[in-house]
Amino acid sequence: MSASHWQAYEVPPQRLEAWHGDRLVRCFVDRPATLSAMLRDAVARHPQREALIFGEQRWTYEQAWQVVQRHAAVWAAQGIEAGDRVVLFLSNRPEFWFQLFALQWLGAIAVPVGVREQKAGLSFILQQCQARAVVFDGELAERIPTPHELPSLPLRLSVDAVVGGAGMLNLPELLPGTDFTPPPAREREPADVAVILYTSGTTGQPKGAMLTQRNLAHSVRHFEVGMRLSELDRAALAVPGSHVTGLVAIIATMVHVGGATLVLPEFKAADFLQRMERERISYGLMVPAMYSLCLLDASLPSRDLSAWRVGGYGGAPMPVAVIDQLAQRLPGLTLVNAYGATETTSPATMMPEGFTREHADTVGVPLPCADMRVMDDDGVELPAGQVGEIWIGGPMVVPGYWDNPQATAQSFTAGYWHSGDLGSIDELGFVRVFDRKKDMLNRGGFKIYSVEVENCLMGLPGIQEAAIVGRPCPVLGERVHAFIYAPSDHPDTEAVRAHCRALLADYKVPETLTWLDAPLPRNANGKVLKRQLRERLTTA
Repeated sequence: MSASHWQAYEVPPQRLEAWHGDRLVRCFVDRPATLSAMLRDAVARHPQREALIFGEQRWTYEQAWQVVQRHAAVWAAQGIEAGDRVVLFLSNRPEFWFQLFALQWLGAIAVPVGVREQKAGLSFILQQCQARAVVFDGELAERIPTPHELPSLPLRLSVDAVVGGAGMLNLPELLPGTDFTPPPAREREPADVAVILYTSGTTGQPKGAMLTQRNLAHSVRHFEVGMRLSELDRAALAVPGSHVTGLVAIIATMVHVGGATLVLPEFKAADFLQRMERERISYGLMVPAMYSLCLLDASLPSRDLSAWRVGGYGGAPMPVAVIDQLAQRLPGLTLVNAYGATETTSPATMMPEGFTREHADTVGVPLPCADMRVMDDDGVELPAGQVGEIWIGGPMVVPGYWDNPQATAQSFTAGYWHSGDLGSIDELGFVRVFDRKKDMLNRGGFKIYSVEVENCLMGLPGIQEAAIVGRPCPVLGERVHAFIYAPSDHPDTEAVRAHCRALLADYKVPETLTWLDAPLPRNANGKVLKRQLRERLTTA
């Protein structure tokens, strides 16, 4: 349905391939074999181009390649072999990049974990994937389980000097000098697992999605095509590199095209804009709230951001008001919505250029190799425009969860991942995502999709963030409750209700509101943690 939308793009040739024995998947004919091959190719084609920027430090691809081999030598000396799992408990810093590719060089499996994870969650992940090692920021040493607490973990490696850490090694003491022999490369097969990313675990224990080499290969090609990226582009890593957006959309994609990556340790709008101007950044992918913060920053009008041409976003809808403000302030910036998940190795849909404003209520159309269906509760495909659960197939969809056959069986059918999102696909191929299946409200038999009410709330001037949850009701089951973040000394509840009454059916209008003095709670992927909002409502 969406093929016509990509006709203006340079889409590589495709073919059907048999995967996992009996599954036919539409694939790109020309694609990188492995993540390690992407880096080797970039070094061969662009040895003197900048690969990595962090503060005042810079590495060309040739220089970065040498550092990667030194990091690989450390792991080889510690006995890390092909297939071993190594957890990366690292913040946005150059060592994350070096460690990721060093492990690929050895054929090991990288397991990035966000640094907001606490000791109990980290211990679970280390045990579940049977990690051979963990590498971490020195300041996170207290969260690393000791040999007594987790005897199954042989190696603990700090990238900073840590004094007195039980059983911990320090990377600076182990790195060889420039005059050394690199360990032999361990070539991996395209079907091999390259990275394990654990789902955010908003309910229950997290599951380790297995991103294979060929999953990554197709996602970087999708980003290259859909965002029209090349070696001339310079990207900002403003989201965590340990999560699928930062890892795939920025790090892996920029290595694939041979561009440069600016690594930002954290997002602060003023510093972000200053770096974007100074480094002539052309590409980034962030959550909508980060764009809103940029618009609020007083320095924006004085910045020369003419190099910034592609602004990807995802994780939440972009309010039309923000789209219009960005068009006014940054006329050279093309906004591109993308929708995907850890299980789809990032993007499944993307907004073709020129459609963002007109189709702001959608997440774009399926990417060239993506196969998306809307299914009812009985597993029957629904016609165009009808609402059901979105199932996603294609070469970027992971084969399943690490050592968790039960969860894999529950979430996958013949290669299609059950997204848990309720949505529809119209006759033109545009995909709408209305709600998480578990987050849909049912008020006296009337279904209420969060995104419709939240978009309405966001249309009211002054509201920066909004989310709705169901407030338990003994009569109707649920009533609509809104959480609103709108920095103001005089929040006006009645004005909000009047605004919603003018645009929504009466049963969708929030009956009760909570005004927040801080932004909504989100996980590292930018998704609102509605479980926390429900708990707060229950407690209140």
